[in-house]
Amino acid sequence: MFNLVSLPEIPACAWSRPIGKGWEKPYTVRYASNLDDGPWHGVPLGGFGAGCIGRSSKGDFNLWHLDGGEHLFQNLPACQFSIFEQPEDGEAHAYALCTEPPEDGTLSRWSWYEKEKGTYSALYPRSWYEYEGIFQSKLICEQFSPIWAGNYQESSYPVAIFEWTVQNPTDKPITLSIMLTWQNTVGWFTNAVKSPKVKVRDDGSPVYEYQAKWGDSQGNFNQWIEDNFRMGCLMNRLQANESPLEGDGQICIATLSNPTLEVFHLGKWNPNSDGSEVWDYFAMDGSLPDTEDETPAKNGEQIATAIAIRFTIKPGKTRKIPFILAWDLPVTEFAQGINYYRRYTDFFGRNGQNAWAIIRTALKHSDTWREQIQQWQLPILKQSNLPDWFKMALFNELYLLTDGGTLWTAATEDDPVGQFGVLECIDYRWYESLDVRLYGSFSLLMLWPRLDKSVLTAFARAIGTSDDTPRIIGYNQASAIRKAKGATPHDLGAPNEHPWVQTNYTSYQDCNLWKDLGSDFVLQVYRDYLLTGAKDQDFLWECWAAIVETLAYLKTFDLNDDGIPENSGAPDQTFDDWQLKGISAYCGGLWIAALEAAIKIGKILLLRPPMNPKLQVEDYPNSIESTINIYQTWLEQSRAIYHQTLWNGEYYRLDSESGSDVVMTDQLCGQFYARLLDLPDVVEFQYAESALKKVYEACFLKFFDGKFGAANGVKPDGTPENPNATHPLEVWTGINYGLAAYLVKMGMKEEAFRLTEAVVKQVYENGLQFRTPEAITAVGTFRASHYLRAMAIWGIYGVLTGFKEMR
Repeated sequence: MFNLVSLPEIPACAWSRPIGKGWEKPYTVRYASNLDDGPWHGVPLGGFGAGCIGRSSKGDFNLWHLDGGEHLFQNLPACQFSIFEQPEDGEAHAYALCTEPPEDGTLSRWSWYEKEKGTYSALYPRSWYEYEGIFQSKLICEQFSPIWAGNYQESSYPVAIFEWTVQNPTDKPITLSIMLTWQNTVGWFTNAVKSPKVKVRDDGSPVYEYQAKWGDSQGNFNQWIEDNFRMGCLMNRLQANESPLEGDGQICIATLSNPTLEVFHLGKWNPNSDGSEVWDYFAMDGSLPDTEDETPAKNGEQIATAIAIRFTIKPGKTRKIPFILAWDLPVTEFAQGINYYRRYTDFFGRNGQNAWAIIRTALKHSDTWREQIQQWQLPILKQSNLPDWFKMALFNELYLLTDGGTLWTAATEDDPVGQFGVLECIDYRWYESLDVRLYGSFSLLMLWPRLDKSVLTAFARAIGTSDDTPRIIGYNQASAIRKAKGATPHDLGAPNEHPWVQTNYTSYQDCNLWKDLGSDFVLQVYRDYLLTGAKDQDFLWECWAAIVETLAYLKTFDLNDDGIPENSGAPDQTFDDWQLKGISAYCGGLWIAALEAAIKIGKILLLRPPMNPKLQVEDYPNSIESTINIYQTWLEQSRAIYHQTLWNGEYYRLDSESGSDVVMTDQLCGQFYARLLDLPDVVEFQYAESALKKVYEACFLKFFDGKFGAANGVKPDGTPENPNATHPLEVWTGINYGLAAYLVKMGMKEEAFRLTEAVVKQVYENGLQFRTPEAITAVGTFRASHYLRAMAIWGIYGVLTGFKEMR
């Protein structure tokens, strides 16, 4: 670990920004009631479903997603790295490595790092801080968590590795000390409101009360641990219960020692003070007083801990120093009494006393973990035909799998890799919205396919359930039941109830009436089967009964029995502020593709009886043959009218009854999926090509000259049908990436990359990095940050490579 080494190689494609440099005019939120934390976001640290901590490009730790599904954004100044440096015969300097001092005046004795003296670089799950122009040493801190494709163990760990590389480019020895301070926040991350009330926000979306126990440190205490060559500060809390509750557990910071290093610590100090009890020692000579105090914090008291490593580095030499941050908060509670253990507890136990075991594991394996990340990413990074901006966005958009309120539960017999979920976004706080993940789940499918299948299995289980609880619909104040039997739910529930069991949380629209969800489900099931090798018939059997039930339910909306379910004139699909009426290009195309997929699935199951007898359908195989025949009849009816009804000679009309001439960006989503899954085309190639070119021209090139990306729907000349419309005039990041994937599929790679680059630039040049929104507008506003659909960028890569890496 401490052998002579070289400086880390930061990939050339990593997103970078001067440390502490602000944004002149970052995008701001479109609706004041929606979340806008500002642009200071960086790569999050922590495994999937373990909770995560974010650190920005100015060096502060400011994002705290340690309570499953909840969002806290606040700088804790005491959580920080600091550097002491004294060249031989030179003056000593010490700086805390954040470019802004605390706003509340605490830690006033500390000296804070200067802005734009170095570079922050990010390529998820790794990021780097290069410090330049202040210290004589060359200093780089690389930080990461052990996340790589196809891994279902370490990718769940609640741990962050900070590897410092120090190089002395001078001709004299330099004494350095690296200090990590951390506030004891055990017990903070749980809802103090045990029966939160749900209200409707001004945009019509439901939102529930959440009040973290932020600052509630009574009973917290710190312990110094020496374990052979491992040393660290363990932050604990007096636990009233034998089994941990949500928020109970431990947090730990640690490092390694050897005879060439001096390790110092301060077991307990007051982070609400001026910080002199830490800084007076550290700024003087890089030391700490080596005192311990395990007295639990009193009511209203805050406590922190500190560890420092001091060493002398000779001229021309380089060395590495690791620090580890780990947390063991094993329980996620949803509604009161609904508790789940997190996935990492399958490997470390469930008593909330395993932070040191996680530390030991990380200190032993962190080098191997980094190599695994590099081996995963290198084949993509080496592809000279891919531009750097695309490689950057491809990996950085995966941040949401850590940051997105992610749940990943411990394994059970029914769920051998646990249950998984990512929020649609923080503003729309419900899990795995099915319409959104039609594009947004390409990343999970391609990199962690077992997790993607677990999500679809959860939807399959939910389709046959019902919930007659009445509620008011936010869009129009109508009354509706929560979940109709046979309807594909919009989502898998919210953190304040019981995810996977209580579904269809959103009440902005009555999603029982949506005309895309059932088709979305069928297409994603067949996609996951086909693109993962076409061998997992058990997965198809688990979903078959739900496919049959939900397609039958969806067909009930075919009121004139012409084959295609009609849109009702209300926003009854993923563009849920956009009224479609009659047969629509979007939902009708998805319906035809879904019927083709369902027929394929049925034919596969005719050849492969289920291994699990519980999945055997009645009257097999006759019942499946009968179902296939029904789908064939519906398909023939649908195909006979879809093109004839909607084609206008250049593109497909929005729908059959509104009379609109709007060019809809996503009009050929069903055709894209048909091509993707080697299904018969929904429309003939020449018509698809013509429509796609019109979409590219009107919605992208003619919409503000292609600066922002493609708007959802504009008139053929690029102007709005209604200047006051919401969804049609927004540029949806994930829809654009889905369109780009289809452009590539149709041989229009140059156009696909021009479109994608426009959207990527808007996100990464305007302060939206690591909080990518659903929508941006031409006036510099955004809506729905931390959004799931943007991970659709992996669909572009999948189409480019033929998904060969999965096969």
